[in-house]
Amino acid sequence: MGNKFLQGKFIISAEKLSQCPTFNLPEFPLLGRSNVGKSSFINGIANHKHLAKTSNTPGKTRLINFFDFSGKFMIADLPGYGYAKVSKEAQNRWQKYLEEYLLKRKEICSLVQLIDGRHDIQKNDYQMREWVLAYNLPIITIVTKIDYVPKGKVQSVIQKVEKEFGSIVLPFSAIDNRYNEKILNTILELSENCR
Repeated sequence: MGNKFLQGKFIISAEKLSQCPTFNLPEFPLLGRSNVGKSSFINGIANHKHLAKTSNTPGKTRLINFFDFSGKFMIADLPGYGYAKVSKEAQNRWQKYLEEYLLKRKEICSLVQLIDGRHDIQKNDYQMREWVLAYNLPIITIVTKIDYVPKGKVQSVIQKVEKEFGSIVLPFSAIDNRYNEKILNTILELSENCR
């Protein structure tokens, strides 16, 4: 089996660190603004249209959702940031739970920040990145919705994100799966180094 697709399956949801089971697999939490395409990213690399629920309503993910990829690594889909259609109290609670999870979860191999390729990097993307860097956490960047970017501009969009964020930057399209193999190979390589 090539790395073009791995079998992805939903395992469990958890609200906070104490509810997260131990999988003994390298874990990759997805960080991104609401509506950046986290669910589409999971579905794309799993080659399964309905594995993670996609929604046109931002802010649908309220829990940490765990997906196992062929027993090789785990993807953790986190609530999106930057969308405030919930009470301040609920937002603060999520933030506290997520910080605890991101800082104390031993299985985490690398964070994955998703950036919407159609727009300039947003203020809350920068804020998230600053937080990650402040704690010196490993991170890679995925530029989503790249199929909406005119072909001649894709490279400059990627380069702009590389210039701002450094580390590994990879394009992703929910429509065109030619980027998936490189993403999977990168995650598998990181997984090997985390074991």
